[in-house]
Amino acid sequence: MPEDLEAVEKLKDAHRRIVGEIGKAIVGQRQIVDQLLIALLCGGHCLVVGVPGLAKTLLISTLSRALNLSFSRIQFTPDLMPSDITGTEVLEEDHATGQKRFRFLKGPLFANIILADEINRTPPKTQAALLQAMQEHEVTAGGETFSLAEPFFVLATQNPIEQEGTYPLPEAQLDRFIFNLWIDYPTEEEEKEIVRSTTGAASVDISPVLGAEDIIDLQQLVRKVPVADHVIDFAVALVRKTRPRAEGSPDYIRQMVSWGAGPRASQSLILAAKARAVLDGRYAASIDDVIFASVPVLRHRVVTSFNAEAEGVSAVDLVQRLIDETST
Repeated sequence: MPEDLEAVEKLKDAHRRIVGEIGKAIVGQRQIVDQLLIALLCGGHCLVVGVPGLAKTLLISTLSRALNLSFSRIQFTPDLMPSDITGTEVLEEDHATGQKRFRFLKGPLFANIILADEINRTPPKTQAALLQAMQEHEVTAGGETFSLAEPFFVLATQNPIEQEGTYPLPEAQLDRFIFNLWIDYPTEEEEKEIVRSTTGAASVDISPVLGAEDIIDLQQLVRKVPVADHVIDFAVALVRKTRPRAEGSPDYIRQMVSWGAGPRASQSLILAAKARAVLDGRYAASIDDVIFASVPVLRHRVVTSFNAEAEGVSAVDLVQRLIDETST
């Protein structure tokens, strides 16, 4: 449709401007920025893994400013309760009538972009409250249901070190995240630029490029993007090969994988491919778009076996080998 093609062209320009605005505060990390935007346009959520000090919080808050969305950061701790994030009921007295009634005070979850910092530091009960809100986009308290702001985008972080006293997310809950992103150390030149830009007196002014309504419209646009059968065939074949008991899965998968990815991975690959195509100004997803999304989509959905751990083979190594074999 002509209006959809026009919207795709506008988004391509907006994408360039968003990257430019984020670049004022963040040095490098271009691929991570693109992956965050893709996840947002898919209506999904991200699990972000990285050691402390890699500007995860700054990246997310800068993204929210560039998109003119409300931002909330929740520091997850062992004593955090579900009501601490969703909100709680308080008893109020009407001074005029003397009547008492309960009023719901909304928690930090009521924002467009949520940074759930170190989600694995809080018990499963609180993790489940967040994951339920992610899935249903609503919170229930006192028998009443409250809708969360749209768009609703959760970025949960995990620290890959200091695992003592943590509560790792079960595989079924990890599957709720469309992407698992790993933020790596900057290059030497990037680190020099970070030091120059962050130790001076200059402040950064981020100009909003898109708004909440724009994002909602673009999420609907992504769903309309056509995908050829051969692209879907590629995505499904790739996901099915991660399953050790599936017909046609390679021998090394049978030996090194305990559990492969489920159908949600295939859905995520195609949605992410559509979103990447739209960001790039194209109104059709390609196999290259699927390949771009494959590692972040499959990394946390493939459970390696003891054999893989003993040989030092990671889920990413296996996924990359499958991509190479499937795309030839």
